[in-house]
Amino acid sequence: MNEEPRKRRAGGRAGNKQRAGTAVIDQMPWRIPVNPDAPVEPLDADGVQRIHKTAMRILRDIGIEFLNPDAVAHLKRAGCKVDGTNVRMDEPFVMEMLSHAPSEFTITPRNPDRELIIGGKHMVFVNVSSPPNAWDLERGKRSGDFETFKEFMKLTQYFNCIHIAGGYPVEPIDIHPSVRHLDCLYEKLTLTDKVVHAYSLGAERVEDVMEMTRIAGGLTEEEFRAKPRMYTNINSVSPLKHDFPMLDGAMRLAKRGQPVVVTPFTLAGAMAPVTMAGAVALSLAEALAAIALLQYIAPGCPVAIGTFTSNVDMKSGAPAFGTPEYMRATQMTGQLVRFYKLPLRSSGVCAANIPDGQAMWETSNSLWAAVQSRTNMVYHAAGWLEGGLIASPEKFVMDCEVLQMIQRYFEEVTFATDEDDLAFDAIREVGAGGHYFGCQHTQERYSTAFYAPFVSDWRNYEAWQQDGSVWTPERAHRIYKQILDEFEAPAMDATAQEELRRFVARRKQEGGAPTDF
Repeated sequence: MNEEPRKRRAGGRAGNKQRAGTAVIDQMPWRIPVNPDAPVEPLDADGVQRIHKTAMRILRDIGIEFLNPDAVAHLKRAGCKVDGTNVRMDEPFVMEMLSHAPSEFTITPRNPDRELIIGGKHMVFVNVSSPPNAWDLERGKRSGDFETFKEFMKLTQYFNCIHIAGGYPVEPIDIHPSVRHLDCLYEKLTLTDKVVHAYSLGAERVEDVMEMTRIAGGLTEEEFRAKPRMYTNINSVSPLKHDFPMLDGAMRLAKRGQPVVVTPFTLAGAMAPVTMAGAVALSLAEALAAIALLQYIAPGCPVAIGTFTSNVDMKSGAPAFGTPEYMRATQMTGQLVRFYKLPLRSSGVCAANIPDGQAMWETSNSLWAAVQSRTNMVYHAAGWLEGGLIASPEKFVMDCEVLQMIQRYFEEVTFATDEDDLAFDAIREVGAGGHYFGCQHTQERYSTAFYAPFVSDWRNYEAWQQDGSVWTPERAHRIYKQILDEFEAPAMDATAQEELRRFVARRKQEGGAPTDF
């Protein structure tokens, strides 16, 4: 008989301080992890300068295509060289614009206890975002739907190691695109009290999400503009393009003081040079061009550079993630982003199709590359499969185990070395050939001495077999189902929730956002 997950005493509902927690797992409390380690720096000082100068040469001599007339007009006024949609900018202009950007900023959602610090040594984790499909042990692979979307929102809220309710964890294709953002953001803002995100896919969607975030927080327009409350992430169209809707959304948020993460999606050997140095230089040029635009139109607006530089399988052309090349590209980008004094975003990604060994070693490689690069915001930190085409609840739970281990690893960096911790008396008490299980020194510390897993099974083979031979994805599946069964939404101001409901109803009646069908 397969085991049922044991109920434990703590952890519960994502650390919501307004309500008591449930006891599905005993998880670590909510906190903003701080990475104490020195970053891995594969480039020497000359290498950093060479990549920087190459990025500047790309911007000066080749230029970036800005497929947004307003953006082009702004950059023309700034003195950049414009030829149709091609914009060239020189190094002094770019560096002057970067000097306006903050190296660190906060984002405050509707629950101020969930306020995040982006930058410095802080490291926050974001749920999986944007897959069109879902997969779980019961239903297999299928197209995304609204019920599955809500399931992932509940997991996002539940786990304390997930700090941001990013994009749609799975795209709910059973809701018409014209109103999809309204339904999704309503659920996101009521099922979670964490930082939320807006897709930059048209003016109406961006403006609606900003307004819904303002309403959910019970904020005036002045309060909303006074500090970051949500954010967007935009991608370039590599190589060397920024499209209309992404730029439009980024400029709208920047003008209202909301953060923009600029993340080129560069795959070495496909949309970028096959060499890591060339791919990183191209990626940085694309990111810096958009950030220069945003700092020109809204000096001081919070921004971050995202890295999504990986490679393709040169046999099939398929994207590969969690590779040695991905890890080095992330570390290299981290060096350059610190040179520019900006926050860094990377991702917890893999190419595996199910939550198996490949999925976990590739994701672990990606996550440890984030640690080594001193990433500040880790996208897709839990739940990602098939190169971003699948979201899996079992993978979400398994990834959260890894995220907790990373947090514990951070906390174990400073070891006390006083007499009690050096344990000389315990060593003398046990002596040669004894054991430490029963000594007083151990008894006083055993409950908190080591990381306690909630998915891993540390029993020997015979004990595991006698208890049903349950594999890790099966254990994760049962935890995920129990979380859903016991989930309680976080408290929300009734007046704000009713105003939010009315806003959604009105915007639906008005037709929502325009679409092609």
